[in-house]
Amino acid sequence: MISLEKHGMRRSHLADGYGMQGGGHQQQSSSQLIEEENESMASLLSDKVKTLKSLSIDIGNEAREQNKFLKSLDDDFDKGGGFLQSTMSRVTAMAKAGHNCYILYLLLFAMFVFFICWFIIKTS
Repeated sequence: MISLEKHGMRRSHLADGYGMQGGGHQQQSSSQLIEEENESMASLLSDKVKTLKSLSIDIGNEAREQNKFLKSLDDDFDKGGGFLQSTMSRVTAMAKAGHNCYILYLLLFAMFVFFICWFIIKTS
């Protein structure tokens, strides 16, 4: 059994010798008080452990949900990257084919869209 004095947990009402004055009855009631206090502290500690356990379970569930979300986001970026790569390969093939008028049309279209956007933003 671990001594209470060794760990600094000695109760002040026992330090003055109250446990010795009334004989066995007084010592027994102080032991009961200490036991009741220990039980209440143990129940408080148990409640805190239950709270921490539920909190850690919630954190684990949230981490799993976030991992699923990140995996789906990664898959979407991979699909978008594949789409962009195929589009660039088509544009490169079109440029190598020697149809420079298509590139001119593409540039004119991009400038037209830019001008329309600039006009809409300026008038707003």
